[in-house]
Amino acid sequence: MTRILITAAGSYGDVAPYTGLGVRLREAGYDVALATHGTFAPLVEAAGLRFREVPGDVDTGHRAGGRKELLRAAAAFVRDFGSGLADAAVRGADLLVLSTTTAPLGWHLAEALRVPAIGAYLQPAHPTRAFPPAVGGTRSLGGPGNRALGRFSLRMVDRVYTDAARDLRIRLGLAPAAPRAVRARQERAGWPVLHGFSPAVVPRPADWRPGLDVVGNWWPHHDPTTPLPAELDDFLRAGPPPVFIGFGSMAAGDGERLGGIAAEALRVAGLRGVLQTGRAGLAASGDDLLTVGEVPHALLFPEVAAVVHHAGAGTAAAGLRAGVPAVPVPVTADQPFWAGRLAALGAATAPVPFAELTAPRLAEALGRVVGEEAYARSARELARTLAAEDGAGHVLKAVERLA
Repeated sequence: MTRILITAAGSYGDVAPYTGLGVRLREAGYDVALATHGTFAPLVEAAGLRFREVPGDVDTGHRAGGRKELLRAAAAFVRDFGSGLADAAVRGADLLVLSTTTAPLGWHLAEALRVPAIGAYLQPAHPTRAFPPAVGGTRSLGGPGNRALGRFSLRMVDRVYTDAARDLRIRLGLAPAAPRAVRARQERAGWPVLHGFSPAVVPRPADWRPGLDVVGNWWPHHDPTTPLPAELDDFLRAGPPPVFIGFGSMAAGDGERLGGIAAEALRVAGLRGVLQTGRAGLAASGDDLLTVGEVPHALLFPEVAAVVHHAGAGTAAAGLRAGVPAVPVPVTADQPFWAGRLAALGAATAPVPFAELTAPRLAEALGRVVGEEAYARSARELARTLAAEDGAGHVLKAVERLA
């Protein structure tokens, strides 16, 4: 039986979609393991996949500090993660499936193991004239500027991975090679990368090389027979559809402030709300408010009138899948990119940057997203498109060609 090792790193939204992809590959007859942080072991094992622990638990909260501090923290994180990847791979693999964040390390594993690798990315990472980099590029600079900024962004990524790649190659017994040189070699070889988002949300750029495909989402695994928690189900049935408010792995320590903003905004807008605790510790109380813990978005989002979220790739896609409009409140990384896409598609209000979030501003956005039918109509149209796509199926076909 062909052994597939999926590698993923980061927050919940960076890892959870690979449980659904892994289940699809397992159901096709492959032996599938997912290498990621220990905190996600229950998530992986609940999906029936083999779990391989890799060090590191990135704090993707609203982190203070300048660019140098962020780069230093990222480099330390990937160095820890890289040290564990070799251990994860030593148990054997016939094919690697690499996420956006793990590919710059996974290429070295594939070389050492002499096995093929494919990319399964949740974000567009290759330079293009069509848009600026998904991480760090918030404003279009025009075709040539966007592509130049994209290339610069990759140089910064390679800089972050330099120490981790060096250590990993030594441990694997490989000759020295700089991350930039290894990336160039992969690109010359035309290694396949499948992007797990809808072409209706981000069309495939015309200037991408062959082998870079946009195939549609793969979704976190959940048991569809598992009901919503009784308290949540009762709340949903007790009145009109509420608004969901949650920031996922963002805004650690800001829960009290955010809870106050959410409660006041909902009161002013005359709406009920479901607040998801998340890493922020978001909470509020009241007759028209309910605070919940982790609940699959696939179960909850179809029951709400709108979603307020940080615009992470997974949460943004989950809202579209449910056909509900959004108020995006991006914090960092690729979130401004996805927030901008949702707004451009008419399925969300203009983004409200996290640093500018206030109760009056949120109340105004909530009034528009719930009161103006055009937002919901656009979201429903996109939901129909996403329902017809099969991102995991495309990855399976790519695996079958290589396995």
